[in-house]
Amino acid sequence: MHASFEGSVFIAASLDGFIARRDGSLDWLPGANGQPADPAAPSDGDYGYASFLASVDSLLMGRATYDTVLGFAEWPYGTKPVAVLTTRDLVLPADPSAVVSAVSGDPAAVAARLVDQGRPRVYLDGGRTIQQFLAAGLVGRLVITRVPVLLGDGIPLFGPLPADVVLRHETTESFASGLVQSTYRID
Repeated sequence: MHASFEGSVFIAASLDGFIARRDGSLDWLPGANGQPADPAAPSDGDYGYASFLASVDSLLMGRATYDTVLGFAEWPYGTKPVAVLTTRDLVLPADPSAVVSAVSGDPAAVAARLVDQGRPRVYLDGGRTIQQFLAAGLVGRLVITRVPVLLGDGIPLFGPLPADVVLRHETTESFASGLVQSTYRID
């Protein structure tokens, strides 16, 4: 891993390993579009998301993920800096407190830039971004929440890797809603 860069992933995936539909839609997630998937289902809070977000200095996401987030009713990251991997101009969020910038380059160069900016603890989001940083050895922590739904097709969480990545299991928690969350470290 790049000196002092700490890439972390916090993501939900279907039981068959997809993080979104092919078109990027997240309508299958509990609470998508601000509505519970099943109004009668128990609420488990935020599944540790607020605590996770507080543990990072910034976010790094791919352009497709950013475009999806722009469609949310509210900007979900407050004033936490968000870097978007893109070479195209960005449409900025309507929320004036949002801190968004564009970055480009290979994972090692982007990681070095974030460290140089004083943002070494980074939340990585988006399928391709996670896959690229995992392949580059720049992911140290994975928090994966399995949603009890089979999509059959979509954007996969994982892709080809240059070598095996050995994960060290830290915790697994099951929730009344049926979601199961596991945390892993990569040494």
